[in-house]
Amino acid sequence: MTRPLDIVLLGLSLSSAWGNGHATTFRALLRGLAAEGHRVLFLERDMPWYAGAHRDLPDPDFCELVLYDDLDAMLARFAPRLRMADAVIVGSYVPDGIRLIDRLAVMDLRQLAFYDIDTPVTLAGLDAGHEEYLAARQIPLFDLYFSFSGGEVLDHLEQRRGARRAEALYCSVDPTAYAPDPLAPKRWDLGYLGTYSDDRQPTLEALLLEPARRRPDLRFVVAGPQYPAHIDWPANVERIEHLPPADHAAFYNAQRFTLNVTRAAMRRMGWSPSVRLFEAAACGTPIVSDDWRGLTDLLPAPGSIRIASGPEDVLAALALPEPERQAMGRAARARVLAGHTGRARARELAHALRAPARLVAATGT
Repeated sequence: MTRPLDIVLLGLSLSSAWGNGHATTFRALLRGLAAEGHRVLFLERDMPWYAGAHRDLPDPDFCELVLYDDLDAMLARFAPRLRMADAVIVGSYVPDGIRLIDRLAVMDLRQLAFYDIDTPVTLAGLDAGHEEYLAARQIPLFDLYFSFSGGEVLDHLEQRRGARRAEALYCSVDPTAYAPDPLAPKRWDLGYLGTYSDDRQPTLEALLLEPARRRPDLRFVVAGPQYPAHIDWPANVERIEHLPPADHAAFYNAQRFTLNVTRAAMRRMGWSPSVRLFEAAACGTPIVSDDWRGLTDLLPAPGSIRIASGPEDVLAALALPEPERQAMGRAARARVLAGHTGRARARELAHALRAPARLVAATGT
């Protein structure tokens, strides 16, 4: 029997889901790791925009969370723990990430890995010469490069970027937090949950705002922060500025359909499911989505998802008979529970971390 793993993860945020999807991704994964018996220390830079009322999980019960202010002081304090850990994983968008990776790379760690929750955005930035949280020269430093995107992206990372080993580690969902509520009244015909993004907005315009204009008798909702004041919201589109994770399941259950919109870089590369996709499916809420490679492998269409390229496709989905709508939701939920839970993802992570010879030799597993 293999022993539990000791993992240190340095990520953007676990304590606050305000304005980022990283927190919900980490929460599902770390809950899964705890359920599998593994030990995790999460180190998070204490940023002012995640503090106060925006810090909705200050004391998780599934891992050890430590906030730090100073990178050098944190590394000095936790150096013994970092060297003893079976794996140290750095996430994308970590503040001062490039300097952090350089410091970790010379610490003789058992394994150093990167978890890129933004792989297409990362690669597009590197192509443009932008190195915000990861430098191109650092990719070969990692024993493992975990990618939010799969498919051909993994070949690109290994063959073109010099990654020693690239593995897909998609986002996941905690099924104890996201489940159907058959008694919930349907307040909206179509909803969307997501922080504003320039490259997502045209799709949101085409697949939600325009359908709302054409069907003023239907009800729509958009939840998420940072939307500019100049957006022309139709009268039948309700706005919710921020929706904490504790309210996500109720939000999905109050919709007849939910909309999935993918960032442009992720759509181009494909195989980049968002955490919202799995959350909605776990609630049994039928999904209308923009199209990208790999989507119908994750959720086969038309049985468990509807693909839309314009407002006509959205309105056709909204007109589906109720039995067909409910069957879509059940099919999507079954697919997610079978392979996209946090515990399933935790097993994938542990299997990948145990595979390299360094760890096998060090632990005898």
